[in-house]
Amino acid sequence: MDFTFTEEQQAAVEAARAVFSDVAPDRTPSPALTPGAVADDIDRQLWNELARTDLLGLTLSPDHGGAGLDPIALCLVLRESAKVLARVPLLESCAVAMAIQRYGGSTLAAELLPRAGRGELILTVGANGRSGHDPAELAVTARPYGESGESGESGESGESGESEENGASEEGSGWVLDGVQSAVPWAQAADWIAVPAHTAGGRPVLALLPRTRDGVTLADQVSTSGERLAEVRLDGARVEAHELIDAPGCWEWLRSLLTTGTCALALGLGERVLAMTAEYTGKREQFGFPVATFQAVAVQAADRYIDLRAMEATLWQAAWRISSDAGGPLPTAADVAVAKIWASDGVRRVVQTAQHLHGGFGADTDYPLHRFHAWAKQIELSLGPAAAHEEALGDLLAAHPLG
Repeated sequence: MDFTFTEEQQAAVEAARAVFSDVAPDRTPSPALTPGAVADDIDRQLWNELARTDLLGLTLSPDHGGAGLDPIALCLVLRESAKVLARVPLLESCAVAMAIQRYGGSTLAAELLPRAGRGELILTVGANGRSGHDPAELAVTARPYGESGESGESGESGESGESEENGASEEGSGWVLDGVQSAVPWAQAADWIAVPAHTAGGRPVLALLPRTRDGVTLADQVSTSGERLAEVRLDGARVEAHELIDAPGCWEWLRSLLTTGTCALALGLGERVLAMTAEYTGKREQFGFPVATFQAVAVQAADRYIDLRAMEATLWQAAWRISSDAGGPLPTAADVAVAKIWASDGVRRVVQTAQHLHGGFGADTDYPLHRFHAWAKQIELSLGPAAAHEEALGDLLAAHPLG
């Protein structure tokens, strides 16, 4: 088997490296010294440069002005972005655009995708539900126009299914959304927000609506990395029929892509931190020798290198399953769970070891390591604990016995 990346994927990496080479992680104030968010907006200069180099349309089809590449290419670019702590919604905007392209109707795709590829329109998604612990689609209800909230919640599944079918297909019909999505990334800068929801029959759907639409309110939240998040509250927010995607598997596919992209961010960040550690320990001397030559230091660094290689292997396995729709003894969710296990634990171990080997210098706010530590912690919290993913993997193994 050939595990090398295609020429197009490698070209995307080179283009990304050229763009990110001018980005410094300390463009914004230190999260350790800043009460509240470190900035009110995304890095617009970088966003415009990504648009200029066609990296925002990387995974869109040529019909929408894109390059037609796959999620693996997106993960390769995300990996490079994390090495400089790029403050742009690259993952969220591209992932939502890919979900629209794959599952949405032609009207919605024509309205949003060309502009998203040109960087004129920013997309984001609420994937955390109310607290981050429960499925995000359960935090928001979707009911057809004309249904009261009570009937939308309590109707019999057969009747509500028929009502939902009519509500989604009649001329001029649409849906009403109620609920909350917490910790939505870059929401204040986004033009459209993708919101997972559930119908009265329990069916997961994905709604797309402008940030400024009536019934949508945003409350500021701040991430561990100092970036601005938002609690998005929906109170009778209306979406047109073509703005709601009810194709089976849409939300599950988008959620897997977002998770795998976050694993790519963890890998890129971890690789940059280990490189910083190697450079520092190679120069820092004790007893007349670089500390990198001490066995205790070398062994710890080697263990973290092994972590990164495991993170890389499991990331590409998950990205390949999403990209190819390839079958296997277990569903794609199992590969995504394995990638999350390694990314969540691995990125934490890498930054902790880096702090330890840097000594007090690692806590100096004039040195960028503490920024990487804060971003790593945010990624770890976003992915969730490895033990939870191990339990999910165990459930999948039980449901799909091997052999």
